Amino acid sequence: MTQTLVDGRPTVTVASYTDYPVAQHAVDHLSDNGFPVDRVAIVGTGLRMVERVTGRMTVAKAALSGAATGAWIGLLIGLLLGIFADRNWWWVILTALVLGTIWGAIFGAVAHALTGGGRDFSSVTGLQASEYALMIDADRADEAVRLLDRIPAH
Repeated sequence: MTQTLVDGRPTVTVASYTDYPVAQHAVDHLSDNGFPVDRVAIVGTGLRMVERVTGRMTVAKAALSGAATGAWIGLLIGLLLGIFADRNWWWVILTALVLGTIWGAIFGAVAHALTGGGRDFSSVTGLQASEYALMIDADRADEAVRLLDRIPAH
């Protein structure tokens, strides 16, 4: 086992997994068996950015998305201003909500139109690792290996 420093502490890799949920399951197993999991790190290596395309983006969809965002912002502003309204506080909230929705839709549509078709899709971006190493403080590594050897198959 090769020692590496993690947060200034000497650690060793006791197991490697290609799937993050399996690495989580291993840490959960250690925790269930009383192992001090504050001595554990899951370290992802071979990182890559993955952008998953979720659909086609049109001006109408951009306007709808902008309207939803604007509605939330309008509601927040309306609630903040409504606190100071003596009478008809609900009117202040409703007005801010409607104005936020309208302006959000306009800004969403205009922002998408200004891309000139350069990005006509929506997506979600995230990081993925090719391997997840389970690193344990060097002084507790043997105990962790013994516990990990007893993981039931799932």
